[in-house]
Amino acid sequence: MKTKGFPAVLDSLSPIREFVIEEATGVGLDKKKTYNLALAIDEIVANIISYGYMENGLEGVIDLEVQTSGNQLRVSMYDDTKPFDPFQQRDVEEETLQKPLEDRPIGGLGIFLAISGVDEINYTRVDNRNRHTFVVTIN
Repeated sequence: MKTKGFPAVLDSLSPIREFVIEEATGVGLDKKKTYNLALAIDEIVANIISYGYMENGLEGVIDLEVQTSGNQLRVSMYDDTKPFDPFQQRDVEEETLQKPLEDRPIGGLGIFLAISGVDEINYTRVDNRNRHTFVVTIN
């Protein structure tokens, strides 16, 4: 298991993405799944930083924990903001996805992409911290 903490600021998005990509490629995850995993984590992290930390004037750290079990790569992300369960966000309607970009409402698509880009995503509240866990199958 490998862990690493990152300041909860938007400038951490790139280092977080690089860390995830390095760990994913290191265990043999293919390029498409690595990209989808990095995109999913990037979307959730951006929301946590923007709406959990910055919007509330908070400072903190986002901790990532990477582990493999059998043929699965599991990335857990911990933060200290208010509870944020992406499954409680409004669903993107199929009808919305069929509209031209200029006719779509702003927001909501990033979380949809994050959830649909990995094999599994889970949210729990553990010891007063948010834990988002992303799971992908290693080829």
